Amino acid sequence: MNMAIEMGNGKWHGSVGGIVSAPIEKVWTLVSQTKRLPEWMPMVERCTSLAGDEDEAGYVRLVSGFMFPEQDGERSWIKERLVSMNSSSHSFIYKMEASNVGLDGSVNSLKLVDYGDESTLIHWSFEINPLEDVSKDNIVDYLGFLYKSCINKIEGAIEATSRNVSSA
Repeated sequence: MNMAIEMGNGKWHGSVGGIVSAPIEKVWTLVSQTKRLPEWMPMVERCTSLAGDEDEAGYVRLVSGFMFPEQDGERSWIKERLVSMNSSSHSFIYKMEASNVGLDGSVNSLKLVDYGDESTLIHWSFEINPLEDVSKDNIVDYLGFLYKSCINKIEGAIEATSRNVSSA
């Protein structure tokens, strides 16, 4: 379980990683499907397709839930566009185009690596535009915490799917 902060291009950078005890193909099947986001992202309530095909660049989705506490109690929402997806390298990049949480222009990259013994290394990196009245360390730590909690839920989501399939 690691986290790194990098400098460069005026944006704030961070990354988290973790190992999941599941084969890379099962992890990819889970993380690459928009409709399955709420299964492994505890802060996401809903993910709606807006335009395009979810495995092709240009695909647009709307993610909503409680990513960030809003003072009025409203749900956070982020409109994301798929920049690239590569099933053979098990990676994708999404750009946040609009949101009510100030992350417009942010980029998230997820890459899976076969770690052997039916396990998968997940590397999640992010790049955000600097925010006013917010400490860089605080927001990078918070996003790292959020994404780490997602990585930690992946194994359980895959196990739950396996149980549901075997009991059907």
